[in-house]
Amino acid sequence: MPDQINAPSVIFFPPPSGRIELGSEVHVWRAQLDLGDGPRAKLEQTLSADERARAGRFHFEKDRHHYIAGRGSLRAILGRYLDLEPDQVRFSYNAFGKPGLDPGAHQSSLHFNLAHSHGLALFAFNRNRQVGIDVEWIRPDFATHEIALRFFSPPEVSALCSLPSSLQPTAFFNCWTRKEAFIKARGLGLSLPLDRFVVTLAPDAAPALLSAQGDPQAHHRWQLRELNVGDNFAAALAVEGRDWELKCWECSSEP
Repeated sequence: MPDQINAPSVIFFPPPSGRIELGSEVHVWRAQLDLGDGPRAKLEQTLSADERARAGRFHFEKDRHHYIAGRGSLRAILGRYLDLEPDQVRFSYNAFGKPGLDPGAHQSSLHFNLAHSHGLALFAFNRNRQVGIDVEWIRPDFATHEIALRFFSPPEVSALCSLPSSLQPTAFFNCWTRKEAFIKARGLGLSLPLDRFVVTLAPDAAPALLSAQGDPQAHHRWQLRELNVGDNFAAALAVEGRDWELKCWECSSEP
């Protein structure tokens, strides 16, 4: 059973100048996506042609701006780890759409994942192990029993319903982000149904993967971590293995 104590809240530090070394640690970066025209234009210049084309297909200007800011920030951070200009970073995608570094362009063991919600982006980085991250704006109107019954496992639904109604929206999004982070770390997309594994969700319970159908050792091989990234957000990190430390950085609006 998981400990009934959450890990200390994470603290995001502005990064030092220059390259940042990444050993056995997991690094999480936080970036604001609502940027001014100048910083966003600089980030847009680093995007590839296909990324610019995708940005142009967004119907709403806000979504287009957020995509440019998020993708440009990812390139800027990866450039620091790889000692490259941001526009030199090349991506590849697995069969389920999980992004990674193009092995034909980069000889690197760097793994990364990203998520965004309500103008906030999170990026996770590690070497030699899979990582997944998710962030969601807590919306009580979305945190309904009907949606929980559709996507959560029976033990999770029971745990959610046992909580006072005032705690249920936070618990719902605790569950949602932990499940999404685990799926993203596995890189299997929707081929891994949300109701096939069980996570903790109560506000006073430490984040943990309790069980996974067809994988009796999964709860030993994966660790979940709650991320306190801002008021009214829920966020979670899933990391393969347990012998790692977490460091968190704040992404500058300047590329």
